[in-house]
Amino acid sequence: MIRDHFRILTVDLTSGKGKIVTIEGRDTEAGGSGLAALLFDKYGHLDKPWDVPEQPLIFTIGPLTGYFPLMSKTVCGFKSPYHNQYGESHAGGRSALSLRFADLDGLVITGKAARPSYISIGSRHLEVKDVHYMWGIDLQRSGKMLRKMIGGAGHRSIFRIGPAGENLSAYACITVDTYRHFGRLGGGAVMGSKNLKAIAIQGDGVFQLPEGKEYAELFEEVHKQLTTTDMMDKYHNLGTPVNVAVLNGLKALPIRNLQQTTDPNIKGITGETFADDTLLRNTACAGCPVGCIHIGFVREKFMEPNQYLYRQVSYDHEPIFATGSMLGITNAFSVLGIIDMVEKMGLDVMSAGVALAWATEALEKGLISEKETLVPLKFNDAAGYKEAIQHLGLGSNDFYRLLAQGTMKAAAQYGGEDFACVLGQEMAGYATGEVFFTSQALGFRHSHLDSGGYSYDQKHTTERKVKEAVDFLVKDEQGRVLLTSMVACLFAREVYKDDLLADCLSSLGYTTLADNMQQVAQHIQKLRWRLRLATGFDPAAVKIPKRFTEVTTWKGPIDPKFLKQLKKEYTKRIIELGKEEPKEQ
Repeated sequence: MIRDHFRILTVDLTSGKGKIVTIEGRDTEAGGSGLAALLFDKYGHLDKPWDVPEQPLIFTIGPLTGYFPLMSKTVCGFKSPYHNQYGESHAGGRSALSLRFADLDGLVITGKAARPSYISIGSRHLEVKDVHYMWGIDLQRSGKMLRKMIGGAGHRSIFRIGPAGENLSAYACITVDTYRHFGRLGGGAVMGSKNLKAIAIQGDGVFQLPEGKEYAELFEEVHKQLTTTDMMDKYHNLGTPVNVAVLNGLKALPIRNLQQTTDPNIKGITGETFADDTLLRNTACAGCPVGCIHIGFVREKFMEPNQYLYRQVSYDHEPIFATGSMLGITNAFSVLGIIDMVEKMGLDVMSAGVALAWATEALEKGLISEKETLVPLKFNDAAGYKEAIQHLGLGSNDFYRLLAQGTMKAAAQYGGEDFACVLGQEMAGYATGEVFFTSQALGFRHSHLDSGGYSYDQKHTTERKVKEAVDFLVKDEQGRVLLTSMVACLFAREVYKDDLLADCLSSLGYTTLADNMQQVAQHIQKLRWRLRLATGFDPAAVKIPKRFTEVTTWKGPIDPKFLKQLKKEYTKRIIELGKEEPKEQ
């Protein structure tokens, strides 16, 4: 049954109790990103640190979740350990559909459990169980234990953390159903601070589909566009790893801590090589017919002479950049081996890889020694990086504990801020130019997916028009905010244009929302920025390290003056967006 309100489960870990609350706002906040911001505005504490028990950990889905293909994401909202400000992270897997089958639009978790615990929720139950014996166990082993304990499949989703989350690393991710992650900004540390090892969502209910031909015909049309046209084919075939060779050819691939942007030896980690040599299978998030998740394999000898264990590891462009090109690794199996260790520790792969790239250069320059790194970090030394990832996740010494709070925090103490590849957080794998650098440095999530800045760079190779570029960033972010409030996979943005989104909403009875999508998107965009600024974000204080001004792409050297002008104008626009909206009379 279509609801004009949100149905939210709130759970207090301190008491072990929860309750269902209903909240208005479907026609103004929609769901997903909008609902997460609405809930943080209601339950969050703007002036308190990220790790106080009363701060909420929020998970939300959208109005189209479960009703149309690729509406498969869940938004996680929280005050981030990375910068102590409001932030978001997004993940797929079975998370969204499990919440829909559990008859929930959102989940809000507050408090702190007395001992390490997990939560099990469904449409008719809530349990908080003690799992102190799992604390310290790596993410892969704990996943096996949880699946045996919880049982079920299909509409069940399990969120869990590894040692990095338990040790409150600002890079700690929340792993979802093995291959998907709430990766950025440290949601795993928020779980760790609450003594929360895992969340099991049992989609044990049902929900009704609309009657009549209109919905069925529209679903079939959307499904057809996603599966029989070439708009989505690239994601299923080579997937995003196709970008490795493309960006390398454009001199836009970050290599060896961004000391280079192209490498003639990159063939060993291109999407084509991964597909030819390592690919086992494709899989997909629940409710997605595309199958963009690519699973490779690693093997590990456990007995002489030739006895091996095989493990399956998911890969895409960002992990390949972060644990491959950024570390000077050009062998696909070596990259998968490093990713496998990242997964065990429960770390965000981009932050972990970029942090170790900085540490490698800092070691080369004599700013730190092996006393800090514990292993002799060297570009293209995969074995050393695997060991270092483990130290980073476990927080083996003061250096790794500090590095796990952010590369720039480590650089502030040891030196090397000029070559720290940090754009708000550790950079994504696109060295395309000034617009992208500005976009990620100042963007709401410091994410390459906040807007298409990387695409703008590639389409405007000679222009240096500040206002036009910033207009694009603001408008493109607004469009993406609408999609992440639905909550659509952004890979489907070329299919889910405004007219189709409006048709989908109308077919479910959300006619007011369908008629006012642009106003809703503008409102959500402003609400998110208001919360971000209210929790301490100062875009004018953001620094883009010197390394980014030393980059040369296919367009030529980066223009520091243009970069500075972009940053100044985008700062002005963000502050305008974050102003309090006038109250209705």
